[in-house]
Amino acid sequence: MSESAIKTDIQLGGASAPLGASGELDLSEVRDWIALLKPRVMSLVVFTGLVGLLVAPGHIHPVLAATAILCIAVAAGASGAINMWYDRDIDAVMRRTASRPIPAGRIRPQAALTFGIFLAIASVVVMGLATNWVAGAALAGSIGFYVFIYTMWLKRRTPQNIVIGGAAGAFPPAIGWAAVTGNLGVEALVMFAIIFVWTPPHFWSLALFANGDYQRAGVPMLPVVAGAKETRRQIWLYSLVMAPLGLLPTVIGMAGLAYGAAALVLGGFFLEAIWRVKRDVQDEAGVSRSNDAPARYAFKFSILYLFLLFAALAADRMIFG
Repeated sequence: MSESAIKTDIQLGGASAPLGASGELDLSEVRDWIALLKPRVMSLVVFTGLVGLLVAPGHIHPVLAATAILCIAVAAGASGAINMWYDRDIDAVMRRTASRPIPAGRIRPQAALTFGIFLAIASVVVMGLATNWVAGAALAGSIGFYVFIYTMWLKRRTPQNIVIGGAAGAFPPAIGWAAVTGNLGVEALVMFAIIFVWTPPHFWSLALFANGDYQRAGVPMLPVVAGAKETRRQIWLYSLVMAPLGLLPTVIGMAGLAYGAAALVLGGFFLEAIWRVKRDVQDEAGVSRSNDAPARYAFKFSILYLFLLFAALAADRMIFG
């Protein structure tokens, strides 16, 4: 058989694999299916779930721990896939989402929905069987909250969509905790509360500089409904609660002074970033004179803030016990 014939007859799992012009495997379709899982969002979800598992008292076999984290990742991806299926109409008119696989026509909506449902069910069943059904139920709750409460009910109806819907993203550390302990104690609720209160300043910072997209899509995000000035005020108010809330693990004895010091410093930087957003001024047309630079910075820093805060919580537990 000639070399060219061999290349065109490559088999992958019993099915012919697509080849690019260079004769290499074309992985664009694989990348599209991965994109459905929202891997960028998933990474922070998985990390906070891992921290919840690491700081929980008790012991879990490393294989079961890895399985629990995998289930959290798959569940987050399933939620993202179903969200993309449901929001395909508004994704098509928003510049930052128009190139997603479904609105771009690279993946059929029904296929994406089936993919998401399968992953959601599989993640919950495996979590329940591998660890315990408290963790499995919490995982199912997080998927249901994101899909039904946030995506299908709140997102297109109220500017409070992020405030209430933010609970979906706050589940992972509590799920990790439950995977080890079999319960949802006060400590799990504290980690949940930190992410819950962090979510509005984080997403409203994004909404400030993506305001045009949300207007075109008819999504009632706070800047669209109440304006940029009120949004900045709300971001600041939530942040005033968020910064001291980060100290709560030390206050209740869940973490030590090392974590408390880290949370204090990080909270100061967080407030400084949000203060820039609050002080940002607009021209008569309501457009930020700084081209929304403070909001963009606050959005990016808020991700780093949450990552470092939970990293400090895990480090405090692992180093000082």
